[in-house]
Amino acid sequence: MDVLEHAQSDAPIAPSPREESRAKRMKAATQAAHEAIDTRIMAANPFASRANYGRFVRLQYRIHHAVDPLFRNPALAALLPDLAGRRRLDLVEQDAADLETPLPTLDGHAEAPLQIAPALGWLYVVEGSNLGAAFLLKAAAKLDLSESFGARHLAGHPTGRGLHWRTFTAALDAVPLSDADEALAIAGAEAAFAMVGDQIRIEYP
Repeated sequence: MDVLEHAQSDAPIAPSPREESRAKRMKAATQAAHEAIDTRIMAANPFASRANYGRFVRLQYRIHHAVDPLFRNPALAALLPDLAGRRRLDLVEQDAADLETPLPTLDGHAEAPLQIAPALGWLYVVEGSNLGAAFLLKAAAKLDLSESFGARHLAGHPTGRGLHWRTFTAALDAVPLSDADEALAIAGAEAAFAMVGDQIRIEYP
């Protein structure tokens, strides 16, 4: 999963956390968890074979199934542009069908919270993963997979990954939150990474 970065002139005064953007605060709070998850996933060699990649798609299904209700939430959609257009669960399901990979049964599976503040943190995590998926798509190409077969969920937006991400973070940063809700948003991002870690342990015991 992957993400972004700010500066000022005059005396080198370090900005307080509240002077940074919300997206940057989320990045700082989750950086260690993010790096640990990247390391764990790549240690499983998901692009060594189609069989390995199939397990990666199963992992993506677990993750996107947990967050999918957020993309259908009207209150969140009013705050974040094109939220429904950012959902990728259908693409993950199509990739699994392309590969003839059976999807896991998810009875009692974790779901993201629908309250606005923590949900923003969860969406930050899942949207950031698409920004960082460009190199994953290149790796998938070595298995003869592409945006139209087997690796649909790794495809970038037609306007470009960077612009699509900046549009999201601008809207994320603009949502008015109290100090208490700011803390809940950060906690949401941390909880989302913890959920991903849990799903990795299930798929790669």
